[in-house]
Amino acid sequence: MPERRTVALVTLGCARNEVDSEELAGRLEADGWELVEDAESADVAVVNTCGFVEAAKKDSVDALLEANDLKGHGRTQAVVAVGCMAERYGKELAEALPEADGVLGFDDYEDISGRLQTILSGGSVEAHAPRDRRKLLPISPAERQEAGSGIALPGHAPVDLPDGVAPASGPRAPLRRRLDGAPVASVKLASGCDRRCTFCAIPSFRGSFISRRPSDVLNETRWLAEQGVKEIMLVSENNTSYGKDLGDIRLLESLLPELAGVDGIERVRVSYLQPAEMRPGLIDVLTGTEKVAPYFDLSFQHSAPAVLRSMRRFGDTDRFLELLDTIRSKAPQAGVRSNFIVGFPGESEADFAELERFLNGARLDAIGVFGYSDEEGTEAATYDNKLDEDVVAERLARVSRLAEQLVSQRAEERLGETVEVLVESVDAEDGVVGRGAHQAPETDGQVRLTGGEGLTVGRMVVAKVVGTEGVDLVAEPLDGLEEAGR
Repeated sequence: MPERRTVALVTLGCARNEVDSEELAGRLEADGWELVEDAESADVAVVNTCGFVEAAKKDSVDALLEANDLKGHGRTQAVVAVGCMAERYGKELAEALPEADGVLGFDDYEDISGRLQTILSGGSVEAHAPRDRRKLLPISPAERQEAGSGIALPGHAPVDLPDGVAPASGPRAPLRRRLDGAPVASVKLASGCDRRCTFCAIPSFRGSFISRRPSDVLNETRWLAEQGVKEIMLVSENNTSYGKDLGDIRLLESLLPELAGVDGIERVRVSYLQPAEMRPGLIDVLTGTEKVAPYFDLSFQHSAPAVLRSMRRFGDTDRFLELLDTIRSKAPQAGVRSNFIVGFPGESEADFAELERFLNGARLDAIGVFGYSDEEGTEAATYDNKLDEDVVAERLARVSRLAEQLVSQRAEERLGETVEVLVESVDAEDGVVGRGAHQAPETDGQVRLTGGEGLTVGRMVVAKVVGTEGVDLVAEPLDGLEEAGR
């Protein structure tokens, strides 16, 4: 019998990383590796790192060091870094963190099994040399699909397994292996970004924007439905650009109804939308298509015109509020979330007050706030008009307090509303907990169902909001469980 090889995947960062981890898991399982949940039970612990901001990078380093501490105390023999931080820093990370037995970039994913086997056998795999991945694809979006066939695109693995490998569930099985049994799963819609926001380094290590084929997205969704998934969340760096390299910038509008029609799927959610690229047809589909959540994850970042221009972004308070009014005129219960950066270089008190004006008028369901800090390799890091750290910290604390008050007020506005709740957990301590259409996984709060005895994970329940707990809602199932759940 072949020697038993075990591997554990530890995932940090965003939902895109979760998709990448499941692709890596699919590749490894197809080559005979046994996937285990805990790093201490694995021969190799693979840490899928995040390289977005300083705090995320610190978390990634901590996870690698924690996994390294397992060596010599159990089964774990090697710790390997993959993901955005590994891709972004490569050899630099390997030199700074000798505890990692390997630092692998995206180009290593296709042969991840061979790389891990080499490391497990005592060999070494050279850490990759980072490069600007924006230069790997043509400038013209129309030329990218053909060129992209030779470029490593995590999460874009072929939907059919390689020859000789039995699919897990019918002929449409993707090169993906689910790492949990949650009723919601993310689906990669595209990779990379063509925007050049001055504070963001992501395009340099994720590359230029390239869409997945609609047939791959559809087939992966069908496969996920066969695995028991009830909600899919479409992820990428910028979903509003989907299809521009396939000759149809409105491709998302036609794809969403098809995804919503997949047997077994109860809800389709779209994340990562750019306000400057929102168009009337997309708003209509997001607010008027059955089983498509009227949910808008809009990347505002700020609302003061001067700050937005310095960020190389577009818009202002009044235009953003007008966009929100348009959305709510079509779907009054629509969910809206966004992230904001405070203390950006050159941000004046008047600019900060303008951001506060927007937040007070926007009625957002969830608000993420970050204090500006230099990110190496970005244009903003070269700006001279930096704010003192104590000013940034004071503004961060101030707007964070405001955000907490505002999202609680927005939750209270939902008292009496009817919501469709996807049940995600049932236990003796917390009871029945799920999410409404206005709440994305892990970021936007949750709904606690009272009187939900007999409900199971994966049920969709119609309920009335009867209370709030900060950003979270309390709701009662309507018309009895047999009629309320499906």
